[in-house]
Amino acid sequence: MQMPFALTAVLAFVLVLGPLVVLHELGHYLAGRLFGVRADAFSVGFGKELWGRTDKRGTRWKLSAIPLGGYVQFAGDMNAAGQADPALQGVDAQALKGTFPGARLWQRAIIVFAGPFANFLIAVAIFAAFAMAYGVRVTPPVIGGFAPQSAAQAAGLQVGDRITAIDGDRVDDFTQIARKVLLYPGKTITIAAERQGKPIVLPVTLASQVEKDGFGGSATKGMLGIASVKPELKPVGFGEALGVGVSDSVAAIKMTAIGLGQIITGDRSTKEMGGPVKIAQYSGQTMSLGWAAMVLFAATISINLAFINLLPIPVLDGGHLAMYAAEAVRRKPLDARSQEWAFRAGLAFVLALVLFVTFNDLASLSGIGS
Repeated sequence: MQMPFALTAVLAFVLVLGPLVVLHELGHYLAGRLFGVRADAFSVGFGKELWGRTDKRGTRWKLSAIPLGGYVQFAGDMNAAGQADPALQGVDAQALKGTFPGARLWQRAIIVFAGPFANFLIAVAIFAAFAMAYGVRVTPPVIGGFAPQSAAQAAGLQVGDRITAIDGDRVDDFTQIARKVLLYPGKTITIAAERQGKPIVLPVTLASQVEKDGFGGSATKGMLGIASVKPELKPVGFGEALGVGVSDSVAAIKMTAIGLGQIITGDRSTKEMGGPVKIAQYSGQTMSLGWAAMVLFAATISINLAFINLLPIPVLDGGHLAMYAAEAVRRKPLDARSQEWAFRAGLAFVLALVLFVTFNDLASLSGIGS
């Protein structure tokens, strides 16, 4: 009996997001342990506790009702957002021993950074493991054919041309071309190529193509309109596979950062932003394609979790790091009132963003605004 897609999507969402959240929080927890900071609570989810137990170190390990993240609450934290307890201000160093506020500034920064870094390492490990298991697809950046109404063909490129650079950035593999093109619909780029051993340089105005995602959403992509020659599968050793994992993860972060920047500047529609409903939909879809597709999707989500958490917004890890940077410059922490307002503003922004992307998800399902 086939499972309904909605149930499949929820199950896949939990299977994808759950381990990523746990490993993210384990990054914080283990870094805290390294510097002798006690953890009062380790929660998967927010809100009311559904199940929990307390270990011999006094840490409460629990599952909570709202499965959209998690947290580690260290000793000295007033709440799950990591806001310092104002009652600890002015107390002596002995009283602060083992608490998060009692750790050195650089130690607190490492503890906070360890969560997103764990997500980055997960993605690196997944991409590297796939490279080790299946090899690396090597496709020379040679034009093997053109799509109908190809922007590249219209600009004068020909079959057999080898693309060597785009906007001055070197191109060694066909996959690099997509990274230089997909996020820039309508943009004019400069392509350097070799034709029968001779260099040529041509301006190409990328075509724009709206692609549906199968769930009512869409994204506008830049299109060059070229096909590759036949790729080769190259086996790689551990070191090279690790390099592939790092480069693929860094490329994914860059793509995410560029896409977000385009949304902020208005070059890309905010309707392309997705939230938990969209993630659940994609999770269900990739689950139906097999475990390999699902694991690769988890790597992408892990990269996004790392990136989002490093945004300089109070209540997120990046917000804490921004405050620590200010503390390093000022040589003293922000006062309690400033921190309180910063956390309130950050929490309000995050909640508003969650509501906005959830509305986007529901609107795409129902066809509102399409």
